[in-house]
Amino acid sequence: MSHVLAAVAWPYANGPRHIGHVSGFGVPSDVFSRYMRMAGHDVLMVSGTDEHGTPIQVQADSEGLTPRELADRYNRVIVEDLHGLGLSYDLFTRTTTGNHYQVVQDLFDGLYRNGYIIAKTTLGAISPSTGRTLPDRYIEGTCPICGYGSARGDQCDNCGNQLDPEQLINPRSRINGETPEFVETEHFFLDLPAVAEALAAWLDTRDGWRPNVLRFSRNLLDDLQPRAITRDLEWGVPIPLEGWRDRSDKRIYVWFDAVIGYLSASIEWARRSGDPSAWKRWWSADGEGKDAGAYYFMGKDNIVFHSVIWPAILLGYSGQGARGGAPGDLGSLNLPTEVVSSEFLTMEGRKFSSSRQVVIYVRDFLERYDADALRYFIAVAGPESQDTDFTWAEFLRRNNDELVAGWGNLVNRSISMAAKNFGEIPPALDLTPEDEALLAVAKAGFRTVGELIEKHRQKQAIGEAMRVVAEANKYLSEQAPWKLKDAADKARMGTILHVALQVVSDANTLLTPFLPHSAQKVHELLGGTGTHAPMPVIEEVDDLDGGPSYPVLTGDYSVGARWESVPIEAGRALAAPKPVFRKLDPSIVDEELARLGS
Repeated sequence: MSHVLAAVAWPYANGPRHIGHVSGFGVPSDVFSRYMRMAGHDVLMVSGTDEHGTPIQVQADSEGLTPRELADRYNRVIVEDLHGLGLSYDLFTRTTTGNHYQVVQDLFDGLYRNGYIIAKTTLGAISPSTGRTLPDRYIEGTCPICGYGSARGDQCDNCGNQLDPEQLINPRSRINGETPEFVETEHFFLDLPAVAEALAAWLDTRDGWRPNVLRFSRNLLDDLQPRAITRDLEWGVPIPLEGWRDRSDKRIYVWFDAVIGYLSASIEWARRSGDPSAWKRWWSADGEGKDAGAYYFMGKDNIVFHSVIWPAILLGYSGQGARGGAPGDLGSLNLPTEVVSSEFLTMEGRKFSSSRQVVIYVRDFLERYDADALRYFIAVAGPESQDTDFTWAEFLRRNNDELVAGWGNLVNRSISMAAKNFGEIPPALDLTPEDEALLAVAKAGFRTVGELIEKHRQKQAIGEAMRVVAEANKYLSEQAPWKLKDAADKARMGTILHVALQVVSDANTLLTPFLPHSAQKVHELLGGTGTHAPMPVIEEVDDLDGGPSYPVLTGDYSVGARWESVPIEAGRALAAPKPVFRKLDPSIVDEELARLGS
């Protein structure tokens, strides 16, 4: 596998994102992508802001804006926040581009021609006070299957079953609490039962997935129903059929167009690269992309869309369901290699809630703390396989006791001693068994940490990297080079410090996918030049199809460190180091708790 697609969940553009969001889709996908690039793979990491649907309309109304104005505002906020975290997107775009509209309509056409989109008359939920359609997720009620009292109109989060709003017991609008009216309306549905057998066969080949994702996905196959892919909306992608294309009251449902964004973003990236067909190296199931890997990153509330519905769209478009058919104009398309779903991050024992101020937005966090401090917390203590609670006390402890006192201390004292006593990286002369043992531990880390990242076990991976750090700190304490004051001992002091600096260099590479900002600093403290950990940039671009300009995240990630131990150069000049991490005052705990809602 040389081509790797990192398909990252699309944040919704109705407001800024908080740290719970980026713990699910942002940091895990970036750690994986950075490692895979360092290991020599050709990675394409894509996403963007999800900007259609009634929730955008509702929020725009409340702020006195048009939906496009609201999307423009929060698209820029989200782009800037993800840039601040150092998330290395090849392209972070948006769903309101002409390119995205074309790709969504192409997939709709292909599914329709193959018979996997069917028309049905159904009941639509209408707000009595506004006359607008209520999106399924904006309707709550009691689940008719398990009795859960806060089931949504599209899915019950308690039992995982798909629902329609009219099935809910005592349905109510989440916007204003009113009881919706249900009226007959004609819509198009994705015929999921027609691809159920193909889905089941494909899922049976996915044994390497996280158990919770695979178990949940297989259970959904037991009762698949056709799912609406159009809605009575004013804001969204037009339906590309005669008699529907010019209607102002019908649009493609936001969930359908959002999952197609992975493909449309890849195509937009290719068009901007100067090679419009380059996307096929990651997507073409019958051609040059047939051996590519596709990894999808999201929170657990989005599993169904990525492990069942998106594969169903791809299968139907490629003509691989029960109705047969021929691939659409884009050809047969690759299914996900793996759906990498994280659990939820809570905050001080409560669910994140903007309305109750139980939240810290990414932007606010980055104004007060370092990006790598948050990245470290998410990697080492985030919701990889179970729900995790973010507390300020734990964040403080992780930052001060592990980043500062562990990794930062190793960097500082080893470089400081070498700079003070030699002014450069000293040579290593006669190595002792202790020296060789530590160097072996560091070199072994490349295989161990790399394999764990590939398996999406990032907590264990960063734990192994920090174990190398701990071994190096132990080695320095036991060897005590500061005690070797006599001229006759200078050679031994130099050897100890050379070994320590080599392990600092190796550990820095092991930690680079997790802590890219500080990795660049450590690289430079060791006398290195050039780019060690490439960073994304924000570019203002014109819409390729004549629409308004907008900001994107992109970058050149062909430079930087490789996933290997590189011998340090004796004689390279060293200066007294500056601290890599900031030690935080314990008072921040009380200050941050005071900012939270009661």
